Amino acid sequence: MAKPEIYVSTDIEADGPIPGPHSMLSFASAAYTADKQLVSTFSANLETLPNSEAHPDTQAWWDKNPEAWQACRQNCQQPEQAMKDYVSWLKQLPGKPVFVGYPAAYDFMFVYWYLIRFTGESPFSHSALDIKSYAMAVLKTEFRETAKRKMPKHWFDELPHTHVALDDAIEQGALFCNILQQASDTYP
Repeated sequence: MAKPEIYVSTDIEADGPIPGPHSMLSFASAAYTADKQLVSTFSANLETLPNSEAHPDTQAWWDKNPEAWQACRQNCQQPEQAMKDYVSWLKQLPGKPVFVGYPAAYDFMFVYWYLIRFTGESPFSHSALDIKSYAMAVLKTEFRETAKRKMPKHWFDELPHTHVALDDAIEQGALFCNILQQASDTYP
């Protein structure tokens, strides 16, 4: 019997738009079953990459969000160890991990780059599920109409969105599961 999919809602915080020249500062994942059971979480704050530097626009955003900055700069780990621990965590989940992000293109780019760079593998393979794209399909609307402020209010649980990676991963995972539930109710 095939293992069920586990939806690994993941959020990252970084100091620039791309990995390599810039660093992933923090990342977290919340693993959900399709019926919105939170199975497990993982989070880590990371040391910056050697020879990387913050992008001025991103640093300006961090300067306006000092509490989030402070949260992602505590108890920092070396990326090598954090990513190895992350792969071990993913492999112990009770199902096949599916990366889920909002937006997946940004979050997955950093996580995949760090996974390959520091562990040589990705338990997600090289694919990710984007919440905005999924919402577009369920709502039968244009992509730009899938901003959170335009999504149905009943899709949102009362969970914080703080720009602390774990908070945001949990919140976005619940959002995804609510959309998934509506889709399965609409198209059984």
